[in-house]
Amino acid sequence: MGNRIKHSGIIDKIDDDCIKVRIVQMSACSSCNAAYLCQASEKKEKIVDVYDFSSRTDYKVGDTVTVIASSQIGMNAVLVAFGVPFLILVSVVFIVSRITDEEPFMALAGICALIPYYILMYILRHRFREKFSFKIEKTDNNTR
Repeated sequence: MGNRIKHSGIIDKIDDDCIKVRIVQMSACSSCNAAYLCQASEKKEKIVDVYDFSSRTDYKVGDTVTVIASSQIGMNAVLVAFGVPFLILVSVVFIVSRITDEEPFMALAGICALIPYYILMYILRHRFREKFSFKIEKTDNNTR
């Protein structure tokens, strides 16, 4: 696997086919000693669903793990989430602008063109879950 994206996290919940891992995303300046004073630091907690794990019995709630994804998966996710809808929107607005000069109609047609795309994404959500999955590894500092 080429470049990989890694985040440290703690297992929050274990279901039959899913492990929920709580990760903390921090901005670069949040590690600064003066971050609490300047209000510029940013710290967000996120829950990541991991469906691809070796054995459910290897993990317990509270274990520290590393969530891993390839950078290619990240780029593909950005393309599916932002690139394709942008192209649909711009294409429809351009085509409708050739037919009519009414801007409100162009905008409405562009937005309405996204509805089938998002319905299709919802229908295929299980396929996307398989394609855009995270993996986890235990970190060495777990105590048993």
